[in-house]
Amino acid sequence: MNKTILKTDFRFKNLKSFYKGKVRDVYNIADELLVMIVTDRISAFDVVLPRGIPYKGQVLNQIASKFLDATSDIVPNWKIASPDPNVTIGVKCDPYPVEMIVRAYLTGSSWRTYKSGARTICGIPIPEGMREHQRFEKPIITPTTKAEQGAHDEDISAEQIIEKGLVKEEEYRLLEKYTMEIFMRGSEIAAKQGLILVDTKYEFGRKNGKIYLIDEINTPDSSRYFYAEDYNERFEKGLPPRQLSKEFVREWLMANGFQGREGQQVPEMTDDFVNEVSERYIELYEKITGEQFIRENIDNIDERIFRNCNKFLEEFKK
Repeated sequence: MNKTILKTDFRFKNLKSFYKGKVRDVYNIADELLVMIVTDRISAFDVVLPRGIPYKGQVLNQIASKFLDATSDIVPNWKIASPDPNVTIGVKCDPYPVEMIVRAYLTGSSWRTYKSGARTICGIPIPEGMREHQRFEKPIITPTTKAEQGAHDEDISAEQIIEKGLVKEEEYRLLEKYTMEIFMRGSEIAAKQGLILVDTKYEFGRKNGKIYLIDEINTPDSSRYFYAEDYNERFEKGLPPRQLSKEFVREWLMANGFQGREGQQVPEMTDDFVNEVSERYIELYEKITGEQFIRENIDNIDERIFRNCNKFLEEFKK
């Protein structure tokens, strides 16, 4: 009996194409709809681990779904419905070839760039004398190109995006505006939960000349959160902030001798460890949303997902 969903192979009517990401399986229905199934796969160090995490897909899908609903007054988004706890179905758009990364703090890759001596990131000047995890005077947008599968995204400035014709200037300025407004909304929601939305990424697409927010937003997969209550105290003492993320999985792997390097073996994922990770993801959901997590029936989860998706697709009126 399947209690996690690791792979899907659904034969939906009018299926045009299929894309498998590290965590999400995406079905293109007649070039009109996308069925995005968030599996229970978990990846770290660019490696998909051998066992799934119960409820992980539900956690990520439902966080994204809530944030899409909470920002739909700012910009239209691709979501039409979430007919299953692990699934979002929405409008198929033509994606812009850039990802809009927004940062409110000098941390992660931006800190590594700064520490190496650079004082601009994606063409944006960064002041001298900043410290790791320090807040910027105001959030900055540091876009990247969207690389082909298997390649790395690369930093790019707004000027380069426009010069290369990747996005028309008028549209790019709209993407910047939407990015900042969605980020501010996400920050307000996080603050109510005692969290700081540190950085995240948004993707946009077009359909019939209209801009849509696409993919997922503000989940622990694409975003970094700090705990607000002791951020200032820890920063003043030079201590790293407490983070709400899946970092604990990476730490466990490193403690067991795995960092994704050639020749290294993924350590055995015991039932106890898998269940612990599942509980941590449920904690993430409850902390970010402020709502109790409802554990859906996961006996034969793949049958449930296929049934719920099929029912929606059959009833959907174009």
